[in-house]
Amino acid sequence: MGNFKRYFQFLLIVLAAGSIFPLIYLKTNYQETILQVYGITLGELNGIFSALGIAYLIGYFPSGWLADKFSAKKLLFISLLVCGLTGIWFAQVPSYSMVLVIFTIWGFFSVFTFWAAHLKLVKLIAEKEEEGRFFGALDGGRGLVEAILASIALFIFTGILGDSTEFVHKKEALQYVVYMYSAMLILVSILILIFVKSDGSSSKKEESSSKVGTNNKINVKDFKQIFGNKFIWLLGGIIFMSYILTWAVYYQGGFLQTNIKIDAATVGKVTVLMLWMRPIGGFLGGFLGDKFGKSSILITALGLSATFLIAISVLPITLPHIYFNVLVVLIGLMIYTVRGLYWSLLGDCKIDEKILGLAIGVISFIGYLPDILMPIANIVLFKTFGDNGGYNAYFIFCACAGIIGILITLIFKMSVKKNNNNLIETAELSTKNA
Repeated sequence: MGNFKRYFQFLLIVLAAGSIFPLIYLKTNYQETILQVYGITLGELNGIFSALGIAYLIGYFPSGWLADKFSAKKLLFISLLVCGLTGIWFAQVPSYSMVLVIFTIWGFFSVFTFWAAHLKLVKLIAEKEEEGRFFGALDGGRGLVEAILASIALFIFTGILGDSTEFVHKKEALQYVVYMYSAMLILVSILILIFVKSDGSSSKKEESSSKVGTNNKINVKDFKQIFGNKFIWLLGGIIFMSYILTWAVYYQGGFLQTNIKIDAATVGKVTVLMLWMRPIGGFLGGFLGDKFGKSSILITALGLSATFLIAISVLPITLPHIYFNVLVVLIGLMIYTVRGLYWSLLGDCKIDEKILGLAIGVISFIGYLPDILMPIANIVLFKTFGDNGGYNAYFIFCACAGIIGILITLIFKMSVKKNNNNLIETAELSTKNA
């Protein structure tokens, strides 16, 4: 593919990825308002995200099979449209049981028909030496889209709410925020349907596959090839630990408001600024990863993330608010650097492209198990340490996962180096024998 076609395809993938998740994770900036408007407790909200995690778990593995078999254009279109239409339903402030259904639908269609398809497209359109930049730009670009939408949402929310503390005004402000995100999803789905002309994979490779009689059916050999690949297990472990770490960003707003007693408007501004660290962290991490080694930069980002999380947990709450605000922003920068890097290791896993989607599904199944586990861990930690101590314990728990992630990444890095050295030695031996 020419560069223009590749970049255009990539831009649409970034726009889709940046539009589909902000509505689902609206609690990052509006947790307390959601609890009030929908009349639910924090425990019930965690229960909702447990249901979301179950939907994710069900969807990750078959999403890989789906990405290998069907048009990514259609898969992305369906995902965005369904999530957008369901968002309009969510804006009607339905009952708790219906909210559970809505989040389950969101979880299913943001993973089953979307996840592996969009990652596979990025892997296929990126050259080997560009993978760090492309995956970094994917998460960074997605973060840029999310930050722009979050800024628009904050403008809408504060514009409608004003200085009012009345429930009716909070409800109206939140509803209009949900409408904005839903409209964006529907708009992007239409753009995907109109302007995406191909799935981004090489037509020549597809023609070659058809000539030799291969198809996209899953067979035992595919599973043996995937489960026998140690790099897939290691990458799954890296993402698992890194993803536990990234869950810390969802509770920064609640921590500032509950523990540090910062007002809701200021918390919203700080968390939106934290979201703006995502494009910076993603692009910076991808660039540095290609220049100095993806694994090395990932290890550094994991270490700094863990350090900042431990710091924010142990510092006296009597310190000026600015210290905690800065730490939240730095935590966001490092965590989003991690998120922008871990999928870039996919190119080192030695995966046959005909089962690339399935492999992504398996890795995602392992790596994103925290979507189910973390809400449960949150409930246990808050029940054990209380509303205030729960945040501190939770952040330290996430930091420990980051440290374990460093160890797994080191093993991955050494295994890749050993594998490459073996290939070089084999090639040299073959040359000598020839």
